Amino acid sequence: MSRTSARKTITAVAGVSALSLFLAACGSSGTTTASSTTTSTSSSSASSSSASSSDGATGSATSSSDAPVGADSGWCDTVKGLYPDTQGKAVNLYTVITAPEDTPYIETFKSFTECTGATVNYEGSKEFEAQIGVRVSSGNPPDVAVFPQPGLMQQVQESSGAMLPLKDEVAANAKKYFPADWTNYGTINDQFLGVPNNADFKSLVWYSPKTFAAKGYTVPTNWQELQDLQAKIVAAGEKPWCIGIESGEATGWQITDWLEEYVLRTAGPDVYDQWVSHDVKFSDEPIAKATAEMAKVIKNPEMVNAGFGDVSSIASTNFNAPSTKILDGTCSMTRQAANFGSNYDASIKIGADGDINAFYFPPITEDFGQTVLGGGTFTAAFRDNDQINALMYYLTTPEYANTRAKAGNYISANRGLDPANVPVVVQKEALKTLQDPKATFRFDASDLMPAAVGADAEWKQFTAWITGQDDATTLANIDNAWPNQ
Repeated sequence: MSRTSARKTITAVAGVSALSLFLAACGSSGTTTASSTTTSTSSSSASSSSASSSDGATGSATSSSDAPVGADSGWCDTVKGLYPDTQGKAVNLYTVITAPEDTPYIETFKSFTECTGATVNYEGSKEFEAQIGVRVSSGNPPDVAVFPQPGLMQQVQESSGAMLPLKDEVAANAKKYFPADWTNYGTINDQFLGVPNNADFKSLVWYSPKTFAAKGYTVPTNWQELQDLQAKIVAAGEKPWCIGIESGEATGWQITDWLEEYVLRTAGPDVYDQWVSHDVKFSDEPIAKATAEMAKVIKNPEMVNAGFGDVSSIASTNFNAPSTKILDGTCSMTRQAANFGSNYDASIKIGADGDINAFYFPPITEDFGQTVLGGGTFTAAFRDNDQINALMYYLTTPEYANTRAKAGNYISANRGLDPANVPVVVQKEALKTLQDPKATFRFDASDLMPAAVGADAEWKQFTAWITGQDDATTLANIDNAWPNQ
């Protein structure tokens, strides 16, 4: 599959602290477990004065020297002026995000309804990745779809051409508030199609501060300290890591995140970019080396799988199951994205002085600086009318980002998002990271690759790998799945 400017990498987006870097997201690839739901936001109209004053963002953080800062407090008046025919209309939105994670999104659309009088019919489905292509090819696309992977969005567009370029005013507002590289990920064949939604940060290791204190463990700040900590835990007769990759039809996606971390840390961002485009193949030396380094941890019986069993138990352990083992001290560490914190209810305190916390998965070498792995979702439209265009504009605004952040478990690369509106300290720190230009951020490689590879062959082959298949066979099989070989 040919790649376009959507393939461009994010650089100078995230500044990294050695101890605790966090980003949060909702609805990463393959992580949804709830059943599908369909919900409409309530319809009401409001005066333009009250609606236009509802933006509570201060937009005080900056991301780059050319980054305009500040909330678009007049978004509602702008939307009404651009798209007057919205009252009583509806927009059908299709997404992978299902109950209960869908509730904050549905609540956030109330601001849009109050402004425009248009409702959002929200349909969440854990079959999104399989069904979106079917719906589009059969001539029954949703009005708007939230894609969990840019690669899937590109695949659907290149097979159908059904997505519509953003209206000029929507594109302009998106470029005003999002860093250029984020808008590049929403661009296919030089057409800006997808508005960035949430931002996801994956380079985290979760642990229990209470367990660490009780056992005399110190949070590692570099690679050698992490190796020393692992050795100390093994010497005490325990396994340092607990890992699960079971996720229904998406079983295996967790290992793709592990591999991406190792490719960034052993081969560097430039090779990572070439790997995404398949200019560097899975079976080539840099990726084979990263796989072998990864295996030293996740296929090492001394290292895994605390609280669950032997190495092969990783394949049958649900990806969220380590949350209980970390909390009760059975397991010392698990590498998970920031949304892992949503496994805990309000009684569990997250932070350095709490029950659960996370630290940055450190670089292996200083050669590539501090690299950050992440991801995000993108919203694209299949039809053209006032209510759809109004919703797409709303999704570019600080109003949307701040309202959604207040609802919890969400941050965005939107530069108008105020950290004060992010309720969880881990996520607040993550936002500061996202809005600091000092480090190198790379988007989840499997989400950028063709879906036949990143959302199919990789998952299946690494599931086979964890249960005994050798490195060379695994990597060659993934290469063979790449389209148009």
